[in-house]
Parts: sequence; C-alpha cells; structure tokens
Amino acid sequence: MGYGKGSVRALAVLAGGLALPLGSTGCISNILADGQIAATRQAAVAVNTIADYEVQRSATEAGLAQFEGMHLLRPNNTDALFLLTQAWGGYAYAFAEDAYDESTDRGEDDMASYHKKRARLAYDRAVFFGLELLGHRADGFEESKRNADTLGKWLDHFSSTDDATNLFWTGYAWLSRVNLYKDDPAMVADLFIGVAMMEKSVAIDPTIEHWSGTVALAAYHARPAGEMDEAKAMFEKALAQTARKNLQVQLNYATSYACLKGDKALYETLLNEVLAAVDPDPEQRLVNLLAKRRARRGLSKQHMMDCGFDMSSHTPPAANPAAPPPKH
Repeated sequence: MGYGKGSVRALAVLAGGLALPLGSTGCISNILADGQIAATRQAAVAVNTIADYEVQRSATEAGLAQFEGMHLLRPNNTDALFLLTQAWGGYAYAFAEDAYDESTDRGEDDMASYHKKRARLAYDRAVFFGLELLGHRADGFEESKRNADTLGKWLDHFSSTDDATNLFWTGYAWLSRVNLYKDDPAMVADLFIGVAMMEKSVAIDPTIEHWSGTVALAAYHARPAGEMDEAKAMFEKALAQTARKNLQVQLNYATSYACLKGDKALYETLLNEVLAAVDPDPEQRLVNLLAKRRARRGLSKQHMMDCGFDMSSHTPPAANPAAPPPKH
C-alpha cells in the first residue's frame, strides 16, 4: 500500500539535448543557463504522454544526471531544485520501488533488498533537494520540525500555487519514504512532517497533479487505527474530480482502503477497472501505465491473501494484451 502514488505523472525527463555551458563563467553564461533550465522544466511534461515503460526508465535515468549538472552550475536556481525533487521522487516510485515489488513477489530476497535500498536513496535525495527548494521560501525547517505546532507555524509562510507544488513533491517523497520503511520506528515518528506538507499543499491547491495530494492523504488515513470513513470520502472525491481518468486513484483506493477494510468486491472492481481502462487521458499515460503494472500484481493470489481475502475460488487476471496504439 502506498501514500498516493499518483504523484509521478511529471517525472520530467529529457534525455540529452541540453548543452549547458559547463566551462563558462560570468553573467551572460548564468543567464543562458537559467533560461535553459527554465525551458527544460516547461518542456519536461511532454514525457508524460509516452506509454513505453522502458523508454521512460532510460529517459529518467539520463535526466537525473542532467538535472544534477544543472544544479551544480546554478545551485540557487529553484527550477533545477524542483526538477531534482520531482525526478528523484518519481524515479524512486516508478522504477526502483517497482523493481523492489517484483523481486519481492518472486521471492528474490537479495534483489529485493538491493532495490529497496535504491528506492530509499532516491527518496532521500528527493527530500534533500525538496527541503532546499522550500528553504528558498522560508528558512528554519530544522527548528520547526520539533512538533506539529512549530511545523505549522513554518508552513504558514507558504501560500501560492508554486508553494503548493513544491510542498506536494517534497511531502510525496517524505511520505513514500516512510511507507517504504514503515517498520522503522524512527522513520514513522517523522510521518507527521510529510502529512503536514501534503495537507498544506492540498489546502492551497487540491488540483495539483490531478488531485494526487488528496489521494496521498486518503491513503494515509486508510491505515490501521486510521480514519477509514474520512479516507473513503477523500477517495470518492478524487474519483469524481478526476472523472476516474487518474488510475492511481482507483489503485490506491483498492490497495489501501479496500484491502484494510476487507472489501474484496470493491478491491477487485477497482483494480479490474484500472486494467480495463484504455488511454483515459493522454497527459497521464505514464502514471496510468504504472497503475496498471501495480493493479495486475495486486490481483495476484498472494497479494489478495495478504489483504486477508478468501482465495478458495481465485481466478488470476488474464495475460496483459498488447496495448492499443495511443490516440495522439
């Protein structure tokens, strides 16, 4: 179960193609670098229309190195910090965690441990750059995280849509890292930080990343001893607001709420809806591709047994057919 993993739609990766003036100095080269970084951020969303998993992974890995170079050149450029926060968090979920899940399902303990560590390192880096990005708006985070009250006062400095976007991606990486290491008491003790960031982001602008902040909070509430009624209401709201086109909503609704609630019918209905969907939104092809990969695993006998469902008459999902060509 994850905390709103619908948040990877903008992995923002352009492999190659950016020739930054690595050896240049002075105001002109800085202006050129800043312009290229800003243009890269604007153009990066185009990658979300590509529904090829291997192409996405290669592009993401190349983009990470590119964005690190941008940051080295212009360490105070907030566009570069944003790209790093978003790309490292997206890479962790879309590829490192995906490999961890697959290795776990195959019983390959050594490989699962390896990929889990890769995901942790990627989330760590996303959080690091995210906090640096937020620090451009308000310093004092380290002092503020002592408790919920001090953190709330620090978050009062954020009010714009840009702030909400930055809080979303930083909070997303924070929550995902905790979910990955939910057996670590020290990690879980700081869960409130990611929750508070996501709550602030949603309070400012809930529409960011197709209501993914609301999905993240719904998944957070759908936990043992959590607020299940509130979680259900938030999932239903996200389904309505997205017209069911963000398949990560259905995925998380099933794997968090329906699983914990023991509602097998809802669980299967939601995941089968994900698998049956055909290109519901060209701008969300990547995030929906990832939802389909996880939905298929979620319908496996072992995953459903992990939810406590009666599997005496289980029928596994059909083999994944070749995807129809996307509508451009």
